Amino acid sequence: MKRTAVIMAGGSGERFWPMSRRTQPKQLLYLTSKDQTMIEETIARIAPIVAPEDIFIVTGEVLLPVMRSMPLGIPPENIIAEPLKRNTAPCIALAAALLAERYAEQGIPATDISMAVLAADHFISAPDLFCRTADAAFSAAEATGSLVTLGITPTRPETGYGYIETAGETRAELEAEPVVSFQEKPSADRAQEFLDAGKFLWNSGMFFWRVDAVINGIAQHLPEIGSSIDALRGALHGHTRDLPEGAPAGTREIFATMPDISIDYGLMERADNVAVVRAIFPWDDVGSWDALPRVFNADEHGNIALGESIIIDSNNCVVVNSNADQSTTVAVVGLDNIVVVTTPHGVLVCPANRAQDVKKVVQALQSKPGGEKFL
Repeated sequence: MKRTAVIMAGGSGERFWPMSRRTQPKQLLYLTSKDQTMIEETIARIAPIVAPEDIFIVTGEVLLPVMRSMPLGIPPENIIAEPLKRNTAPCIALAAALLAERYAEQGIPATDISMAVLAADHFISAPDLFCRTADAAFSAAEATGSLVTLGITPTRPETGYGYIETAGETRAELEAEPVVSFQEKPSADRAQEFLDAGKFLWNSGMFFWRVDAVINGIAQHLPEIGSSIDALRGALHGHTRDLPEGAPAGTREIFATMPDISIDYGLMERADNVAVVRAIFPWDDVGSWDALPRVFNADEHGNIALGESIIIDSNNCVVVNSNADQSTTVAVVGLDNIVVVTTPHGVLVCPANRAQDVKKVVQALQSKPGGEKFL
């Protein structure tokens, strides 16, 4: 079985403004490591079980030249662009079509290709445990044809994640188990109920399946996308190693007919051959500035300080000074639960519990005359 990995790495740099920008979203930042960007961390994490030539990235057209210029250790032709922003289901359909065509050239049918779908913005501090979990998920998908997702054992009543309901039966470590249901992001009370029940997992958004299984699943449950996969394969036929400046030729017209829908809602919640493997690694979806205290060790007052800064009589603050030359310092005095981020083109100050609303700043700048220069 040929094992492959597809890393979804679009994004427009909204929630980590002002450090992230349109051409430098969070996956291109040294956000959770001083030595690697988040996309480099993602590649390094899966590389022990998937060869570099079998790792692919799907990104946006704006980011394509940036990604291909980076020393990521994978072939530049393995980095392709979506022609339009259409959510994760069309993105995965494009990736599945690409893999089916690329490996058909080598005489490998879709039934003999397994595919991991990974996000470029997860923080996983134990890559060896990730590899063990991923290997188990690959094996389950390869052997059964199931659509396998990774579930994270909850550590708090989180309202920002979707949940996976299991039967709650005792299983051997890394044994795949059937999914009972998927639950959308809950209210605080409902999240506490999920935590107390002990049979709900966070939905990590990482998937493992055979290429034929996901193509068939999309065709059955998302026919408005599945009906276009053959057309995508036709557009890619003989061109899977091309290096266009934008999206692959012929795919824009096909994408324009597709709905904007997630793979979770469009396929995983509807299919009856879905399984989950409980992750044995620590995980965090680094979605906004308030996630950093879960990534870095805070001081005795719960503060996180990155870059030149001074924090006095303050608690549970995130202070990030990303001015490259560190010629200025950031001082925070007498504040609690505040995020402060400085860059050469912008300064952010907000309550930590409003960190998700940073995207509203980006939206405001997009509509403000001259605001584009700050994005």
